Amino acid sequence: MEIKEEERIDDLQIGNLKLIQNKEWFCFGIDSILLSNFAKEIKKDERIIDLGCGNGILELLFAKKSKAREIIGIEVQEDVYQLAKRNVEMNHLQKKIKMIHANVKNLNDTFPSDSFDAVISNPPYMKKDTGKMNEKPQKLIARHEIEANLDDFIKISFYLLKDKRPLYMIYRTERLTDMMEILRKYKIEPKEIQFIHAKMGNPPELFLIKAVKNGKPYLKVKRPLIIYQENGDYTEEILKIYGKVK
Repeated sequence: MEIKEEERIDDLQIGNLKLIQNKEWFCFGIDSILLSNFAKEIKKDERIIDLGCGNGILELLFAKKSKAREIIGIEVQEDVYQLAKRNVEMNHLQKKIKMIHANVKNLNDTFPSDSFDAVISNPPYMKKDTGKMNEKPQKLIARHEIEANLDDFIKISFYLLKDKRPLYMIYRTERLTDMMEILRKYKIEPKEIQFIHAKMGNPPELFLIKAVKNGKPYLKVKRPLIIYQENGDYTEEILKIYGKVK
């Protein structure tokens, strides 16, 4: 596998997985690990889709930890899509994972409705023209709603999901009300939410959410996740999550 000058290969220490990352682009963080652990209901022979897959980290994790029949990754950026494809090939997972270069807004031209058993996504969390606008287009599109916004991601999720099947997302807490409003707008009912704190006593910056297409109203708030101890080490719970993923 050819590795470019600006790239590196990371050992994920999970199921012998390796990941090529471009040091100048958006590299994966613990949010991908947490989302893969949160989406626990992927059953044997199910078909799942990741909207905005980046370098393919979630596809690799789900290929190892779940018994899904097929995992589809959607990426709008051509160069990032090509990187994701190389990651699949390097890990010899072409039979289980398929990458598609497309905008999530146009997926109704690619798939029929009610095609998937689960949708997962770690979408851009900043509105267009807000916050620090990074000069690298790969980072800009990963973080900001330039190619598609939260409404687009949730709208297409309703189209893609089978009835009563789940959508799993991780997102920023300052946009929690946006998330809830849009989910109900498209009849995907929030069912579970878990807030993520960097340290005990800090306000949560992220949340994990499970919502179900045409589900009945009932929201369970799970015990919060604390990432770091005061000394900067991972908490025991986070270490257990890493162990579960392995």
